[in-house]
Amino acid sequence: MTTVYDVDSNILIEKAAEKLAKMPEMSPPDWAKFVKTGVHKERPPMMDNWWFIRAAAILRKIYLMGPIGTSKLRTKFGGRYRRGCAPPRFRRGSGNIIRKALQGLEKSALVMQTTKNGHKGRIATAKGKSLLDKTASEIMQKKD
Repeated sequence: MTTVYDVDSNILIEKAAEKLAKMPEMSPPDWAKFVKTGVHKERPPMMDNWWFIRAAAILRKIYLMGPIGTSKLRTKFGGRYRRGCAPPRFRRGSGNIIRKALQGLEKSALVMQTTKNGHKGRIATAKGKSLLDKTASEIMQKKD
């Protein structure tokens, strides 16, 4: 059986984003057209479906690392903040984007909150795992 670990992450995220775009619970907020994805970015994303790509990437990270919270996800989606002549520093990604995407994933029952061995965060539900695993299987079948 093919899982998330067997396929290229970029292809998996793109295909999962297409499936998430079909879910009504995952609709982006009105402000998503204008917002940057973090303080380290100079402009908003240029792609039209960036919201679904980010949600799919968050779902994949939760599948691989869960239970994981918003703070760790902000670190994962952060980047280098260029400060002119001063040396660049790392800055975390936007927390509001991650929170809203997580809320959409929870509404569609792909992730849920839990506490596991003292670690509080979100984990992928069976529905979320099967979505990613089926997407990975489809990618492997097209590859052959």
